[in-house]
Amino acid sequence: MQTVLFHETIFGPIHSRRLGTSLGVNLSPVDGKVCSFDCLYCEAGYNAQGPGKTGLPTRAYVCEKLEARLKDMSAKGERLDVITFSGNGEPTLHPDFAGIIDDTIALRDKYYPEVKISVLANSTQLHRPDVVEALRRVDNNILKLDSAVDATIALLDRPSSPSFTAAKVIDRIAAFGDKAIVQTMITRGSHDGRTVDNSTPEEVSALIEAYRRIGPREIMLYTIDRPTPERSLVHITREELDAIAARITAETGIPVQVSA
Repeated sequence: MQTVLFHETIFGPIHSRRLGTSLGVNLSPVDGKVCSFDCLYCEAGYNAQGPGKTGLPTRAYVCEKLEARLKDMSAKGERLDVITFSGNGEPTLHPDFAGIIDDTIALRDKYYPEVKISVLANSTQLHRPDVVEALRRVDNNILKLDSAVDATIALLDRPSSPSFTAAKVIDRIAAFGDKAIVQTMITRGSHDGRTVDNSTPEEVSALIEAYRRIGPREIMLYTIDRPTPERSLVHITREELDAIAARITAETGIPVQVSA
């Protein structure tokens, strides 16, 4: 079984296709996965591998490790573009997420004031006021919307909550307006004998309606880049992504960043 990618709470810096030189913050266990989605394409593997034994890192531990890394990098004059919350699961599930964001802003301002703070979130916790307010405080509030069709969300993202629907999540993302960046993974394949494909004209039309409703400052369109748990999924070509992006921008006026 494919296992977690990150065995540290603070990892990198790594080069991000979308964000540049990124220092990662993993608020999930370092030996397991905790997520409210179980995506077919997740590079950290399926949730069935379990949460491990180390538990979630404490707020104090995250702050200590992040400060140590930033202090060291700053002293060495190392380049940094962004501090990115990602890792082995969903960062907004951490009970001290809002406090950790406050600590991160303070440390960023102290060591790398020009650096951006990004959160890659799957949009499942936007019913929580503390999460929403914390996301409003970061520079890049990057929220997932892989489809505007409930059946596709259920098959591709596999949310743990049966009440999670396209209509609800679109409304919650729309509350951020241009304070949000919407991130959409485009792929196709099959799972358990069912076709999954969010690149079809019908899927793109539904996404365009959702993007119009949300009005984000940017859309990030990307495709798989590493091995995925569902091995039938395919990498979408740059040409196809560019064509989808061109249609989105033509019909919404929203800029689209493509990563292929």
